[in-house]
Amino acid sequence: MSLTKYNLGELIEQVIDKNTDLKYRLDDLKGLSVNKTFIETKADMLGVSLKPYLIVKPSDFAYVTVTSRNSDKITLAYNNSQDTYIVSSSYVVFRVKETGILNSSYLFMYFNRPEFDRFSRFNSWGSARETFSYEDLCDVEIELPDIKIQQKYVDIYNSMLANQQNCEKGLDDLKLVCDAYIEDLRRKIPSQEIGEYIKNTDRKTDNANFRIQGISKQQKFIDSESKTQGVDKNKYIVVEPMEFGYSPIHINDGSIALNDSNDTYLLSPIYKTFKTIDENLLLSEYLMMWFARSEFTRYCWFYAFGSARDNFEWSQMCEFRIPIPDIEVQKAIVDIYKCYKKQKEISQKLKEQIKNICPILIKGAIGEGKR
Repeated sequence: MSLTKYNLGELIEQVIDKNTDLKYRLDDLKGLSVNKTFIETKADMLGVSLKPYLIVKPSDFAYVTVTSRNSDKITLAYNNSQDTYIVSSSYVVFRVKETGILNSSYLFMYFNRPEFDRFSRFNSWGSARETFSYEDLCDVEIELPDIKIQQKYVDIYNSMLANQQNCEKGLDDLKLVCDAYIEDLRRKIPSQEIGEYIKNTDRKTDNANFRIQGISKQQKFIDSESKTQGVDKNKYIVVEPMEFGYSPIHINDGSIALNDSNDTYLLSPIYKTFKTIDENLLLSEYLMMWFARSEFTRYCWFYAFGSARDNFEWSQMCEFRIPIPDIEVQKAIVDIYKCYKKQKEISQKLKEQIKNICPILIKGAIGEGKR
């Protein structure tokens, strides 16, 4: 066995198959992400004709030629499902025509590497917008091992992908259970203002060993993105384990989090911190479940006010209302929610592993082909 060099254009062909008979509808419409996946479109489709949209059949690829302002990645996806999609006519759709030489999934693994992102970005050109055209794609040189070796490494990739997808299905089930449990509580138990169950804890410290953190839109504590070298930490406020922090000016974007670690952090003095008064009456984790819901975000948007910037006051936080059941019921819901969070973390780690293993698998296939 040995490697054979090809120009990609010898092995692929562009597909221009339009949805002229409107066989495919809005439910079939997809966009593309820089994470190399098909996603639900964010475009406003009111009054837009779907006739010019391109059809993407199973085993077809689609990509966006524009690479500027794209996180140094090429936006590309592979339809490895059994469904047929439609995408914008501004995209390029293509497929592998020489399937006896090149495995479509192997090609996606080849694309799904940082090396290919860098290559396509470096070879993009243009003035107002830099593009990596279909002609540029066809000029890519690729060294291929025997088709059986390609299939061997595709099988490894697909087994990992199947594990991640199974994990994600379980994730949806757990989320559904959590949401159903909470909706049932809303119907059965009157809501109460949380003000009598929480207290403000804004305080400062002279301990310079605590790390400075920020809060992301994903409601997590993260390393601060601000320049903190040489800052006076005495001005920062403390958030201890099982305390909350939030940004009054960014909370309507999701900037609130519970410190569920064992570490004590420092937050910028623009933040507010608080905690539950009695964990036997209101669990911090149960309260965080409500903060994570979209209705809390809408509540913050509605009640935040200000001139230059909207501000969500502490008094408005205290007026937020939730059903507060018996503590054992809270614990039961929180246990399910913890399982959901843990499963979500595992699913995310699996996604990262799948992404990171593509270069390793391609390198392994090429090495085996050489041997």
